[in-house]
Amino acid sequence: MRTFGHFLLAFFFSTVPAGATIAVPSYPQAGVLAPDNRGVIDSNVDYERFFGRVSDKDDSQRVFKIQVENNNTKFFRAGDLVLFGVNRGGKSGQCRGFVRNVEDFHFTIYVENLSPCFTRGEYFRRGTVLNFYSKALALRIFEASKFREQLILRKEDFLKQMNGINHFLWTFDQQKVKTAARFDEEINRLQREKRKALDDMITLKQERLVLQNELMKRLNELDESLIFYRVERQELLTDRWELDQDQGLPVGPRPQKLRQD
Repeated sequence: MRTFGHFLLAFFFSTVPAGATIAVPSYPQAGVLAPDNRGVIDSNVDYERFFGRVSDKDDSQRVFKIQVENNNTKFFRAGDLVLFGVNRGGKSGQCRGFVRNVEDFHFTIYVENLSPCFTRGEYFRRGTVLNFYSKALALRIFEASKFREQLILRKEDFLKQMNGINHFLWTFDQQKVKTAARFDEEINRLQREKRKALDDMITLKQERLVLQNELMKRLNELDESLIFYRVERQELLTDRWELDQDQGLPVGPRPQKLRQD
């Protein structure tokens, strides 16, 4: 017999075009009541209240080992106060217990008196379900959730660094070739500049040799012109013609005959 839900599903799929992809959440088949919240605190959940089952107890009925389905009790610490009531205990009160030890999905409590939540004289059976209330646990869960958010951010940062390192290691050979090629290109550029600079120096030398010859020729011509156009000074004290005295006397023939005395 078809139900109303079958008709809704049939109508829904009949309106979806052929080949279209339907985006639906993928949850496990059993044991999950809410989607994954990345392991942080959920504001819609009351973490102060949880259930536990008595898995063991001592003969004095003062120390109980509690089994839980949710392992948030791992945040308990020795000495934490928990309040609990007993299902089908005959009383609606709450008993007080103090945490002694914590294990995975188990914790041990010490109870001073069961009379507020359990009828005196009756046998307290193993497997009894207890309704727990603990403000300390809710506070610890909140602190753990905030610390986990910081750990997630730190892990993402480490993963980003690891990704960069892995990329470098995986592409090391390529990076090595690229680095060598970059330096080879720089070396080739410097060699080209070196050859060009040397060729420019050789060309400059040839030009300077031609210029040197031309300048030497011009200097020689200037020296000759300077000598030619030099104006001589009149040296009155050394000029031989100025030292001669003209007395108007006849000058004898020259050379004169030698005297023979």
